[in-house]
Amino acid sequence: MADILPQRVSMIDPEELLEWYSVAQRDLPWRRPGVSAWQILVSEFMLQQTPVARVDPIWRDWVARWPTPSATADAGAAAVVRAWGKLGYPRRAKRLHECAEVIATRYDDVVPDDVETLLTLPGIGTYTARAVACFAYGQRVPVVDTNVRRVVARTVHGLPDAGSPSRRDLEDVCALLPDDERAPVFSVAVMELGATVCTARAPRCGVCPLSHCAWRARGFPAGTAAPRRTQKYAGTDRQVRGRLLDVLRASSSPVSRADLDVAWTTDPAQRDRALDSLLVDGLVEQTADGRFALCGEGDPLP
Repeated sequence: MADILPQRVSMIDPEELLEWYSVAQRDLPWRRPGVSAWQILVSEFMLQQTPVARVDPIWRDWVARWPTPSATADAGAAAVVRAWGKLGYPRRAKRLHECAEVIATRYDDVVPDDVETLLTLPGIGTYTARAVACFAYGQRVPVVDTNVRRVVARTVHGLPDAGSPSRRDLEDVCALLPDDERAPVFSVAVMELGATVCTARAPRCGVCPLSHCAWRARGFPAGTAAPRRTQKYAGTDRQVRGRLLDVLRASSSPVSRADLDVAWTTDPAQRDRALDSLLVDGLVEQTADGRFALCGEGDPLP
């Protein structure tokens, strides 16, 4: 007599989700046919903690200018940081340039297709490695971001929010993936559902395509966690760093300390602290004559 194996129970019906995604997906340029693995990787770097609307125009210009890892590497770190503009968290730009250098020199200008190798590249963590393997190469790997965690928490576990990230997140999503070629589209569809319908603050449950949701079945219990405080920007060290980088981006040659001082006069101590952090991060270099420049554009001190 044949063994009877327990069947996996999925709380997200692939047919329902994929049918919805086929008509409701946003037309994002990095999802279109013909986009290379490198260009998808660039989009993932840019989308970290940055809204789609801000990324879209910069990504388009970027891949038109530097369509390959080698083109990005040859441009130089300063050009990459300058082109990053107002995307925020400019260390990502420097890490992207470093990643481009490694791919160009070590992998013949081809983005690796396996998660373990991707994880060894500069600036690439658990999410980005799996996103590239899935979205660029069509692999059946769990891709977990904040939106995915929230959808799984609600539909599968009946919780109003996802709580803190854990190893279980990957296991949960892996268990939900279809065992066929639909897995990569399923992954992006779950992400899209979390970004546009199953949102954090105002979920649009009335238009949710899923017939089963454990949170809905439980009567939408409220969360017990304290509301997340909106992260302010005005007056923070991040803003000061941005002002200093603006001065350096606008100049094709090193600038004096006086040029940087006028960028933030409110708190000189804060300005000095921000400049020190930019030097530590390698985004700014100090030249032998005491001036300052973007990484790669100065004559660094020995």
